[in-house]
Amino acid sequence: MKKVVKFGGSSLADAKQFKKVGDIIRSDADRCFVVPSAPGKRHAKDTKVTDMLIEAYQLASEKKEKELHKQILAIKGRYDEIIHGLKLDFSLDQDFVEIEKQLNEDPYLDFAASRGEHLNGKIMANYLGYEFVDPYDVIYFNEEGNLNAYKTEKLMAKRLEECPKAVIPGFYGQAKDGRVKTFSRGGSDVTGSIVAGASGADVYENWTDVSGFLIADPRIIKEPKGINTITYRELRELSYMGASVLHEDAIFPVRSKGIPINIKNTNRPEDEGTWIVESTARKPQYLITGIAGKKGFCAVDITKALMNSEIGFGRKVLQAFEDHGIAFEHMPSGIDTMTIVVHEDEFLDKEQGVVSEIHRLTHPDSIEIEPDLALIAIVGRGMKSAYGVSGRIFSALAHARVNVRMIDQGSSELNIIVGVDSSDFEKAIKAIYDIFVTTQL
Repeated sequence: MKKVVKFGGSSLADAKQFKKVGDIIRSDADRCFVVPSAPGKRHAKDTKVTDMLIEAYQLASEKKEKELHKQILAIKGRYDEIIHGLKLDFSLDQDFVEIEKQLNEDPYLDFAASRGEHLNGKIMANYLGYEFVDPYDVIYFNEEGNLNAYKTEKLMAKRLEECPKAVIPGFYGQAKDGRVKTFSRGGSDVTGSIVAGASGADVYENWTDVSGFLIADPRIIKEPKGINTITYRELRELSYMGASVLHEDAIFPVRSKGIPINIKNTNRPEDEGTWIVESTARKPQYLITGIAGKKGFCAVDITKALMNSEIGFGRKVLQAFEDHGIAFEHMPSGIDTMTIVVHEDEFLDKEQGVVSEIHRLTHPDSIEIEPDLALIAIVGRGMKSAYGVSGRIFSALAHARVNVRMIDQGSSELNIIVGVDSSDFEKAIKAIYDIFVTTQL
């Protein structure tokens, strides 16, 4: 077998964590390609190295050379602590000289933010005795700033054929203009997925500080149950709605190749974790796979008699949002009503312009805006073969005295999304978890 292993920042925060990671990698000869993140927090009040580097960029952009030099020394101290703790005959002195020089001469955010992974990758390669592969040479972005998947996979596959064991830092690659370009935060997950797809790996192991996915947010539900197996489609829904164990874009490079992802815990390597697969015959332990949600939405309710018979009505409404640069999240509708759900922070400054344009384009009877909406997704592949799922959700919410302001269910029956008042968000999640997991009614 061939395994790609990615380790998050908390797994590589200090020398002690590095040693745990080294033991995990060496315990399985199949773990041949390693994707490290930048060092994370060592304790609750600590600062992630990436955040320290972003602060260095800000100092450089303000031409504060003395403060920048002091910040660079503080960052160097974090890495020196790891190097000395691992007793390595290795130095990053010259790297920091070059980083400071670059920031003084041409400061830009993506370069600064990417150096955390770059430097940690060099330490990891030296510690393991693996070859260092710089993603700048094998991960490419197009002119729009999106991943050039075809070019990246071709170059990555060719490069990895040349080295049986390698460390490839996460989070960044090369932009069309030759500059360093990063993914969004958490993008090391995406790098790991790219490496797994390009190398033809059998498994992509993503190591973090939790033993896989949980059915609900542990900040809301005390000790929620874990998820043993989840499909790519279920994960996509939950990740989009706020489940944050894995970057939502990390699915695509492995999904097309049928490569499973295993979410594992660096501090509890014996735990099975969560398996993310394309499809499975395994029946979920509970009717639902997971619950996730977000606050900060508003609903634009448009009413017009005989709307359903007016050709092009929906297109004209959406054009008003598009013309103002606003993406919509959901669009439940009735015979004479249509509701557009959008992010409140994107909509507020443009709301009257959007409303005016909808009136001009469609001549509705009325438009009402409902703020402070929270969306909750109830996801599960087992729901489509079960009766009364929606009824149980409404019953649970009614019993908890939560008013449902919106419901949206896709034809795949994979997920049901309900909208509730933001003030009822936590109460609603507890009620849904209780009826499907705690009591399993």
